[in-house]
Amino acid sequence: MDAMLGAQTARPSGKGKKFLNYTQRYWTLYLLLLLPVVYFFIFRYSPMAYILIAFKKYSIVQSVWEMPWAANNGFEHFIKAFSNRDFFYALRNTIMLNMLDLVAGFPMPVILALLLNELAFKRFKRVTQTIVYMPHFLSWIIISGLALQLFAPTSGLVNIALGKFGVEPVPFLNDPAHWVGTYIFLGIWRDMGWGTIIYLAALTGINPELYEAASVDGAGRFRKIWNITLPGLRPTIIVLLIMNLGRVLGSEFDRPYALKNNLVSSVSNVISTFVYTNGIRGQQFSLTTAVGLFQSVVCVIFLLAANALAEKFGERGIW
Repeated sequence: MDAMLGAQTARPSGKGKKFLNYTQRYWTLYLLLLLPVVYFFIFRYSPMAYILIAFKKYSIVQSVWEMPWAANNGFEHFIKAFSNRDFFYALRNTIMLNMLDLVAGFPMPVILALLLNELAFKRFKRVTQTIVYMPHFLSWIIISGLALQLFAPTSGLVNIALGKFGVEPVPFLNDPAHWVGTYIFLGIWRDMGWGTIIYLAALTGINPELYEAASVDGAGRFRKIWNITLPGLRPTIIVLLIMNLGRVLGSEFDRPYALKNNLVSSVSNVISTFVYTNGIRGQQFSLTTAVGLFQSVVCVIFLLAANALAEKFGERGIW
């Protein structure tokens, strides 16, 4: 009798048996998941300990735990950054360029996806799609070389062509206002086709019967786009918009660094180039770590605010 009771108590409960069966069935999937988890832990999360450099006096011969704390309760480098005029110029330029990128560049993949979706010739559609997303695979160093050959004031192909028609050379790369326009144009040209792929994939999820029903009701092409296509794309548009708003204060390094020159430094110096100049070349590692931490925190705040706003208006958001 006691042996029977012991055997019954040794048996796993219903939940335990269910978990055991689940583990035996899907253990290979978790084994495959182990490698990316280890990668993220080693190369993404472990380096976060070095955020402490922003609050300490950097020393190359000491570990981050042994470095002494900076003055003003560790906020010495933040105070120094906000007292630096070049940092405020870089902050202003970063916000300005990213907002212009968002306003001018964000709608372009949507428009291009709508145009490609309306094409009747499938082969022409595929060829056009391939051509427009190929620039995405070019580095900004190559694009800056192309821009120099096309937009140089005297030897650029565009200004030579304008000169043939008696038009004065346009300082695309030498005047701050023209440089900003060229910067935004090149960004749209490079990434517009790549973003279009996402929207074309989203368009495949729209039920074709909706278009058939709209045709029966006498709806034209533009009415179908407005009432069927755009509402079908709205969740994707909202998610990508939230992600882009989260990068308003972020800045890539290669694009402004490759396109900048001394004549347009008033608008081309952004946070990433400020960090490179003062951190790597100037060896002010604590200062630039503080700047990078400030940039990351503000980006997270923008991301959370944009996601909360989307959920408030009934959209799903990104989580």
